Amino acid sequence: MAELILFNKPFQVLCQFTDEAVSAGRKRRSTLADWISIPEVYPAGRLDYDSEGLLLLTSDGALQHRIASPALKMPKTYWVQVEGEITPGAIKELSTGVKLKDGHTRPAQARKLEDPELWPRVPPVRRRETVPTSWLELTITEGRNRQVRRMTAAVGFPTLRLIRYRIGDWTLHGLKPGKHRKLTVNLPTAAQPEKRPMRARPAKVPQRARRS
Repeated sequence: MAELILFNKPFQVLCQFTDEAVSAGRKRRSTLADWISIPEVYPAGRLDYDSEGLLLLTSDGALQHRIASPALKMPKTYWVQVEGEITPGAIKELSTGVKLKDGHTRPAQARKLEDPELWPRVPPVRRRETVPTSWLELTITEGRNRQVRRMTAAVGFPTLRLIRYRIGDWTLHGLKPGKHRKLTVNLPTAAQPEKRPMRARPAKVPQRARRS
């Protein structure tokens, strides 16, 4: 059993409890410490400063590894507002994999999304009267740096707002920005060594009585 914290990270909050930039004389940015007072918990994975949505925290190392490890390929779903009216061709490109500077992305699940009912972002997303915006839902199993933003830009639709809605089986449902919820998670037991099927031994053939 392990404790898991689901947190709806607001826009422009660092995904850590301290801001190292302060030591360099720069203005302090908002951190997780401004929102979460639970001791000895750490983020399982990251979420960019300018992205919003679901962040998972735990004090359990095994659970943290299970969530964040690239090798385990836990799916993450994002709601993405892009500049322009997303096209079927762009959706297909995102689904089959996009060529980035650090290589092709894995195939993803992508679909156009009706404008979701969301909290207002502060500050609001920049809007241009002559350019429409649209939303898509994108599920990936990788964790490259700013991957979703680079993927939408690569197919011609820059990201304006990015919200992580789901990680594995956990979602933002019912969580307002800056709020968190605790869960108790059952961790899978350690894998047991694979047992090879037992083979039947050939029956012993009785030796013929030796002739005297």
